[in-house]
Amino acid sequence: MTLFRMFLFACMVTIIGYTSVTIANHGWNLVPIFFGDMAKMAWPGQFNLDFMCFLLLAGIWTAWRHHFRPAGLALGLVAVLGGMMFMSVYLLVQSLLTRGDVAALMLGPERAAAR
Repeated sequence: MTLFRMFLFACMVTIIGYTSVTIANHGWNLVPIFFGDMAKMAWPGQFNLDFMCFLLLAGIWTAWRHHFRPAGLALGLVAVLGGMMFMSVYLLVQSLLTRGDVAALMLGPERAAAR
């Protein structure tokens, strides 16, 4: 679990740094670029489509983990919009709250306890 937490922390720091430089150099105008690349039907668009599917999967899993309750739906939306910047923090916090119990981390405490 320590290596997993270190990985999450490294992802968070790296993405925050990279994103800060990107915003400083290119601004916040991500959406037209992201979907524009997809509309071109080339490799950058393929990568964006694949990445978007992973974001949707992360959002659905996060909402499911919280039983699709209002807070879970909100967290799921943040997962879709925040990507790994959010998921690294979310999983790091949840790994601490579940005391490293992988079943509770993946399923949520309620589902893990019912097993």
